[in-house]
Amino acid sequence: MTNYHATVTPTLELSRQVRQQMQRLYFRYYDGSDEQTFQHDVESKTDAVLLHSGTKLAGFTMLHQYEQVIRGGPIKVVYSGDTVVDRPHWGQNTLASLCIERMGQYSQLSDLPVYWFLLVKGHRTYRYLSAYCKSFYPHWSIDRSDLRPLADELATKKFGSVYNRDTGVVEFNLSRGHLNDRVAYPNQRHLEKPEVSFFIERNPGYLNGHELVCISELSEQNLKPLTRRLFRRGWRA
Repeated sequence: MTNYHATVTPTLELSRQVRQQMQRLYFRYYDGSDEQTFQHDVESKTDAVLLHSGTKLAGFTMLHQYEQVIRGGPIKVVYSGDTVVDRPHWGQNTLASLCIERMGQYSQLSDLPVYWFLLVKGHRTYRYLSAYCKSFYPHWSIDRSDLRPLADELATKKFGSVYNRDTGVVEFNLSRGHLNDRVAYPNQRHLEKPEVSFFIERNPGYLNGHELVCISELSEQNLKPLTRRLFRRGWRA
């Protein structure tokens, strides 16, 4: 059985060696970016969640937490960056579990409503949402248009004119990172899933680096049972 363990490290405390390991793993699966862009993205986040298999880096994701004043008042935002897991380790849950726990910690430290704000570059990431949350925007079968104004506001503040309010997609003129051909295309089994078909329909430019804006409440009421337990565990961390 593979010995997985995950840790959270503030991005400002990442060593040069770990940054280079993350970069090498990222460019194994993403095209359209460069070292400077990748390292700037790391620096713009709060925490790196690192997955190890033994002593080897097997995957990572990054989180940025911040407060945002919107029309309805202040909120806490958890903005998640790219998630990369080396292919031999697809299917493990250690990375996702610690990521959810960390989100729970963010929530516990705030009296504000907490929202998960993420840009989705591929169908696998979009499927994470339905694994963790009961509903979110945009959803293929549940109307959560009530979240659309918040998604529009957060995306416009962060990305300006490259965010297309009509499509709900951040449409970079030049890709800042997109999945390479080895992993970007869904297989036939995935294409038969309604969420995958929906993602491709809503973000047809994903192969060129366009990113679908998604948002969900990080609340006990909106989390699925396993996710809720992991989220609560973060309160005690």
